[in-house]
Amino acid sequence: MLFPSVVFLAVFAPLFLVCYFALPWRNLTFFLFSLGFFYWGEHKYIGVLLAFVAINYLFGLLVGRAERPERRKLLLGLGIGANLSLLFYYKYFAFALTQVLPDLFGVSLGEVREPHLPLGISYFTFHGISYLVDVHRRVATHSASPLNVGLYITMFPHMVAGPIIRYHTIAKALVRRCITAGRIGFGLRLFVIGLAQKTLIANNLGAVADRVFALPGEALDAVAAWTGTVAYTLQIYFDFCGYSFMAIAIGVILGFRLPRNFRYPYFSQSITEFWRRWHISLSTWFRDYLYIPLGGNRRGRARTLVNLFAVFLLCGLWHGAAYTFVLWGMFHGLLLVIERLGLGRLLARLPRPLRHLYTMAAVLAGWVLFRAHDPGQALAFYRAMAGQSAADQAAPFLHLVSHEQLLAFLLAFLFATPLVEQVFGRLRRLLAAGSGGALLPVAARLRTGWRAVSLFTLFVLCYIYVLAGTYSPFLYFRF
Repeated sequence: MLFPSVVFLAVFAPLFLVCYFALPWRNLTFFLFSLGFFYWGEHKYIGVLLAFVAINYLFGLLVGRAERPERRKLLLGLGIGANLSLLFYYKYFAFALTQVLPDLFGVSLGEVREPHLPLGISYFTFHGISYLVDVHRRVATHSASPLNVGLYITMFPHMVAGPIIRYHTIAKALVRRCITAGRIGFGLRLFVIGLAQKTLIANNLGAVADRVFALPGEALDAVAAWTGTVAYTLQIYFDFCGYSFMAIAIGVILGFRLPRNFRYPYFSQSITEFWRRWHISLSTWFRDYLYIPLGGNRRGRARTLVNLFAVFLLCGLWHGAAYTFVLWGMFHGLLLVIERLGLGRLLARLPRPLRHLYTMAAVLAGWVLFRAHDPGQALAFYRAMAGQSAADQAAPFLHLVSHEQLLAFLLAFLFATPLVEQVFGRLRRLLAAGSGGALLPVAARLRTGWRAVSLFTLFVLCYIYVLAGTYSPFLYFRF
């Protein structure tokens, strides 16, 4: 079940909100509806989700109650191993047997049936591991309530695509949370913005990207390759950012604080900065639970660079069991290492436009790997983008992009930057300075009215798109 769907918007969400606010058992209601959300698309695999809950609840108790450090460390290792074993089986087992073993060792095991990949299993794993590690570090107190642990792991707003949250950041809210009209209003605004990013921008750009990436290599020219790459670059941002906004918004409405996941990543001036702005909850998870335990930057420069590269290699593999994801992770890891070795200092001396050009060129090159079906297709795209096209003639741009999709491109370019946010912030400051603050109440009332009308109109437009059954994939649905 996707957030931008008739089932969610017209049935699931209204029914859930009525039960959540009307019934006294909010945690139980939230947990049961989260199980229902998962069951809608996964049916029998709900047992996998409940296994994650049971494993992390039991090991959380054992680790939290263990007195001796050696025992706590052993229990932590067993708990992490149980989480990773389930993840490996469902996500990497077939890949390892059918591709890695034959390629590296020449061993072929014949046909291997690929297990079904349960919805959100990577996020369940990361939430479970972070809970156990934080209990072991005494950052979080283990919960004696299986319902609280179950709700933390299964919470449907972040089930599909995060953001990844830490147990200790919502532990108090699991017991008691503050819900106000102001927070509900803010959550509704944020949800509509995320819904618009997904349905109006990402879906339109996704249709362009899919059309181009479906072209055979001999039909791929420079115009098509650049159009498809830019479309996918913008699609994945607005798809993922929009979904994160909707997840955060639902959390706010329900009384939880979920962390912001994106801060205008395409405004970055280096790949290092890009990863401080892109999928923030994932990059900080890898930093806190992998990079720092590996030694971080505490064991010398060489070890720091190895740790960086290893983390991003695993980050690429986390995104999917395919060589393209591994290469994408290695590519970003290599760029981060090069920036640490001196490129970062060189970039700091360059004009801002050149820094931005370098960053976006690197990001675009990386997204080609991420989106390509295999390394061969990625290479064909690189050749076409460099002008080494095998196509007889270039496809006209407007044959690839409709007028509606062209509008989506323009909106994406605008809203991928903080320009609109900065303009409205500057207007508020000018009003305050020019009138000594006297006009602020009037401006606030006008802004509130305009915001309500515009958000309602935007929601209706998005709902029309949803009702029309327009193209609406979600890129991170099976991560």
